[in-house]
Amino acid sequence: MADDPLILTAQFDDASFAHFQAMRQRHFPPARNHIPAHLTLFHHLPGHRISWVVQELQGICLTAAPLPGRVAGLRFLGKGVAYDLDCAGLEQLRSRLAAIFATVLTPQDRQRIRPHVTIQNKVAPSEARRLFDDLSTGFQPFPFTVTGLLLWRYRGGPWDPAGRFPFPGAADAPGPG
Repeated sequence: MADDPLILTAQFDDASFAHFQAMRQRHFPPARNHIPAHLTLFHHLPGHRISWVVQELQGICLTAAPLPGRVAGLRFLGKGVAYDLDCAGLEQLRSRLAAIFATVLTPQDRQRIRPHVTIQNKVAPSEARRLFDDLSTGFQPFPFTVTGLLLWRYRGGPWDPAGRFPFPGAADAPGPG
């Protein structure tokens, strides 16, 4: 439906996405794992204004360059685990987008972003702690590249693709080794 909210996420280079997705498939409860591994930039843009949102994203992405970043560590979520990401360029891009979408942002989307990819959620705290401890042992930071933006329609569970906005010159970059 046109009223369904829009979600904006970062698109990763193929190798990094494959790693994040494999970890999510391995550790996320299967009954709750309806969406791919992702880094959410905005949780709720107005679905009835999709033409405007798409136009703004096309304009921004037309001149954007691939954004190198680094998976800096792990984050314990209480009932899950996420990778913490450092990517100054992505934070700057999100700030630009937040200024464009300022009049329609929800309180959650007005907050400063803390970039992460959740690989486990909605499990018992003891299970989450075990995974966090296991993954922390020997963790080494690794690079990733944001190669574009992805727009989704939220359908009350699964997300439907609503747009792909690649950055010019985005070539696949190496992910975790």
